[in-house]
Order: sequence, then C-alpha cells, then structure tokens
Amino acid sequence: MTQAKNGDTVRINYTGRLADGTQFDSSGNEPLQFTLGEGEVIPGLETHVDGMEVGTKSTVTVPADAAYGPHRPEAVITIDRASVPENINVDVGTRLQARTREGRPMPVTVVGVDDARVKLDGNHPLAGKDLVFDVELVEIVQAA
Repeated sequence: MTQAKNGDTVRINYTGRLADGTQFDSSGNEPLQFTLGEGEVIPGLETHVDGMEVGTKSTVTVPADAAYGPHRPEAVITIDRASVPENINVDVGTRLQARTREGRPMPVTVVGVDDARVKLDGNHPLAGKDLVFDVELVEIVQAA
C-alpha cells in the first residue's frame, strides 16, 4: 500500500470531537483535501496523516499545543459597551470581527456583556482543548 508523505496532496474523511465526545467538525460528504507539509491543517492532524496508508482508519488525540494552541488570557479584553455600534449584536457567543492596533482584522467571540462593558475573546474557540479525530485516508491525489 502507498503511504502518505510530506508534499503529497491527500484526501481524508474525518470527524473531530472534544474529549467529552462533543463533535465540533467533520468532512461531511466530501473528503478534505490538503497537501502534507503546507500547514493547511492543524499540525497534530497533519503529523498523524503523514505515513498513513490509503484506506486505513485511525483515531488520534491531538493535544492543544499541536492543535490551536493554549488559551491565552492576554487575548481576552474588555471594552466599553458604548464603543460598539448599537446595531451590533453582543449576546454571549456572538462572533464578531475586531481590528488590531495595526488595523488587521481579528475574529473575536463575545464571552461576557453587561450594560457598561463587553468582554471579547480573541482566542480560537478550540484553543486550549485537546481534540480527538477519527481519520480515514481516502486517497493520495498527487504524490510528491
């Protein structure tokens, strides 16, 4: 059997779950295609697929550091409620786009709100979490 290696373009079926079993993502009806070594998927998943044989299925637990990194407290900020336009929904869980001091767009999640303040979290929603993937290597589309 052919093994996937760095530089290969591969297609995988996958289901991603949290340690408690909650599913957060899957490839759905179409396999996910990416090139090994290009950083197109999280490092831990890419490392796991490297060396897999076409047709094999496996499960891997990817630690937070090899997924979306640790939860960084410095990425959580509180701003004045008055600085958010009134037409913007600031319910807890709402995803918004803020701008960094340099003007770059940055996705944030509303994690707290009261009449005076809005607390925003700039971490990826899966930061700080270990992730479990059920993976099947469907095809090596293009070998390196």
